Amino acid sequence: MSTVTATPQRFIVYAPDKTEEGTFQHRLSVRPDHVKTFKQHVENGVIRVGGILLSPDAEKKMIGSMLIVEAESIDEVRKIVEADIYYTAGVWDREKMVILPFQAATPIP
Repeated sequence: MSTVTATPQRFIVYAPDKTEEGTFQHRLSVRPDHVKTFKQHVENGVIRVGGILLSPDAEKKMIGSMLIVEAESIDEVRKIVEADIYYTAGVWDREKMVILPFQAATPIP
């Protein structure tokens, strides 16, 4: 009997930071843990693209994160996101976070 493996799908994650006072400093304080976990997901091929969202003003302040995640389901993506220190530590704004299926029109590394 053979095992059927689901084909991974891609999802985009828009994870804006909270806008309350102290969020930016809190982001920086937990960033090493976030980067460590992020790198593991990149090495495992789960996170295909990711980065920091910047404010459009001249300051270019970090205001959130964007990810393209490869997973079997949106629930799997939610589990990954909800385990991230930015989520558990309250950096990302859970109410404004968006996770959607994504189909690329160009190659993704």
